[in-house]
This record gives sequence, C-alpha cells and structure tokens, in this order.
Amino acid sequence: MKLIKQLIALATVAVATSAIAAAPAEAPDALVKRISADVIDTAKTDKDIQAGNQKKVMDLVESKILPHVDFMRMTQLAAGRAWRDASPEQQKQLSNEFRTLLIFTYSGALSQIKNETVEFKPLRAAPEDKEVEVRSQVNVARGEPVTLNYRLAQTPAGWKIFDINVLGAWLVETYKGTFASEINKSGIDGLIKTLAERNKKLAAKPLAKPLK
Repeated sequence: MKLIKQLIALATVAVATSAIAAAPAEAPDALVKRISADVIDTAKTDKDIQAGNQKKVMDLVESKILPHVDFMRMTQLAAGRAWRDASPEQQKQLSNEFRTLLIFTYSGALSQIKNETVEFKPLRAAPEDKEVEVRSQVNVARGEPVTLNYRLAQTPAGWKIFDINVLGAWLVETYKGTFASEINKSGIDGLIKTLAERNKKLAAKPLAKPLK
C-alpha cells in the first residue's frame, strides 16, 4: 500500500504540474516529460521534504498539484450514482473531504520519494482528443518496473488529471467501492463524516520519515 501511495504521488506530480509553464498546443505527454523531472527532483533533493517536514510537503502539494487536479470530477466518479442524489452542499463537502484525503496521501508519499524514475510510453491519441491516457512505468530501486497510467482531460484551464491506474487498478474505481459501502451503510452524510474523521487523524499524525 505504501508503494502504491508513492507511485500515485509520483504520477500526480508528473501530470498535474505539467500545465504550469507549458504551451497550450503542446501534447500532454510532452508536458509531463518536460516539467515532471524538475518537480520530482525537488521532492528528492529538498532536505526538509526528505526529513518529513509536513508544512513544506503540504506547501509543495498545494502549489504544484492541487491547481491541476480535477477533484470535483474525481469525487463525482468515485461517488457514482449517489452523486446525483446529493445536494449541492453535500457535493461540496464530499469533494472537499476527498480533496483533503488525497492531499495527505500525496504529502506522505512525496516525503518517501528517493530514487524512483519515470519512463514514458508513446502517446496513443489523436491531436483533437479531449481526453487522453498517458502510459508510463516507474523504475524503482528494487524489483521490477511498475506499470502506471493516468487519464487527463483538456479543460478551459488546461489539461487536468482525473484518474490514475497503479498496478492495474484505477484510483477512482478503488475509492468507488469504499464510497459505495459507506453510502449504503449511512448515506452521503455518513461518508462525509467518515472522511472528515479520517482526515483529522491524518492531520494529527506526522509524515513518515523517508525510506532508507
């Protein structure tokens, strides 16, 4: 599970930060290749991040990742049919709690990044496509490379990530099962409460120190 979180963070950093300095006409995979190395190097070399400085890691997530992830769409997909039955206020609360949960996931994983590298596959998409899947593999220090793919959608604000596939499992689909179970048990409000309680526990817990 820890490896999956690391890979999710690595992939999200690579994709989500790609729109910061890129030309609008540039292909999404080209954006990723050009920008991701700098961001990943920051996570690897920043002494505060490597030491598990929670504020420093959270600042990196807030400034580099959040503006380029479509949390509302991710939440809508994860909630499934229950999303349509939720009130606008419930949708907002659920999206905010899910966003916070992913922030903690990314932050904890970023502090663990050391020697991983990303190798991208050729993009299989037409120039006019509005949604694409960028394929890659993560080369780890020990073990076989891990296949990792992610989906991006073109929006008026640029390309944004809305799902990640790690080890054959899509992130949204994984949360969809968890969300459905909680919704069936205690409704949307129960899911919001569960996520809020989990986020409080994560906020009180220091980030793990980097792996040796």
